[in-house]
Amino acid sequence: MKLSLTAKICLGVSLIIMLTFFTVQTALVIGYFDISYNNALFGWLCILFFMPCFFYVVIEFVRRVRYKFQNIDDTLGAIDKSNALVEFDIQGTIVACNSIFLELTGYKLEELIGKPHKMLLPPGVDEDSYNKFWYELKKGKVKSGEFKRINKSGKEFYIFGNYNPIKDPYGTTYKVLKIASDITEKKLIELEVGKKNTYLEHAAKILRHDMHSGINTYIPRGLSSLKRRLNKEAIQALKIAAPLRMIEEGLNHTQKVYSGVKEFTNLVKQDAQLDKKVSDLKEILFKYLKSTSYIKQVVIEDLGEAKVNEALFCTAVDNLIRNGLKYNDSHTKLVKVYTEGKNIVIEDNGRGITHEEFIELSKPYTRGNDKEQGTGLGLNICLAIMQEHGYNLTAEKLETGTKIRILR
Repeated sequence: MKLSLTAKICLGVSLIIMLTFFTVQTALVIGYFDISYNNALFGWLCILFFMPCFFYVVIEFVRRVRYKFQNIDDTLGAIDKSNALVEFDIQGTIVACNSIFLELTGYKLEELIGKPHKMLLPPGVDEDSYNKFWYELKKGKVKSGEFKRINKSGKEFYIFGNYNPIKDPYGTTYKVLKIASDITEKKLIELEVGKKNTYLEHAAKILRHDMHSGINTYIPRGLSSLKRRLNKEAIQALKIAAPLRMIEEGLNHTQKVYSGVKEFTNLVKQDAQLDKKVSDLKEILFKYLKSTSYIKQVVIEDLGEAKVNEALFCTAVDNLIRNGLKYNDSHTKLVKVYTEGKNIVIEDNGRGITHEEFIELSKPYTRGNDKEQGTGLGLNICLAIMQEHGYNLTAEKLETGTKIRILR
């Protein structure tokens, strides 16, 4: 323990007096001084010895009490600088508040002091719940949580607050200290996200149910009926062979895309689980890509089997393949899909990107320097799909091209 200068002086004086006292006592006992034993002298020496000790104890006590109160003041000062503070009596009347609370509510100090807590509450608060709230505070129960309040102009704001009952030495609550922080921005973002999630869930339901009828029932039936009514001669005469083939290929592509979107929107549902099954990865990828215009530019080696969601997994890999072909300066654009240990590798012969660039481009709505048209969600969605499978993606820039690894 570090002693103060005063304490050190007191102890030094006590030590000197103590040594003097014992020297005199020893001299008297052995008869060195030719004087009789003097009780008065002994008493004064005792007083002189214990007086500095007494002063030391008093000074140290005062110092410690002062330090304790200074520590409390410093702590409260730090809280006061970063939080909204307001004190209420046990009836819920405002008796004090700090500048942060005034700024938060928009009131001046004289407009709040003596006013009821209820004036800050939004309309429609349940009276019984409110009375119970204050009854429990009076009983000494701490209340904390997120609260919606109304400022002077009638605008809503949100706080995270702690209502702390303060008790007297007899255990009776005589006031309540509220320590709060402004969470309005965070809360508004949460509400906006919640609202958009509601819209997204509604859109997902439309996709999963209503669009299913058109894509997988009505259009296929109509196309099949049309083909039955047209023989080869009629098709040649009307010169509609190419349009029919385009409609058929477009339908197959739309069904494929719908299947992936449907699976992805299923994840919007609360506590959704990805529907996966063991699949031959080369087989499902070739099946997915065989009707594309770039299938001849893709080499798929044996990839083994894995438990995946076929539609989503193929969608993600297809996106990575298309990126490897799209952002490619080579005259012979090519993408290889193969395994490297347990991992799947998608390697192109294009311009190449580093892992850092890959991470940056994987952020939502981020596009490359080319500024091609698009949503900017491609790589971000790929990452999300792979993470749903428990996989991760890394990128490595080669001398020619990029090597993207799907880490399993």
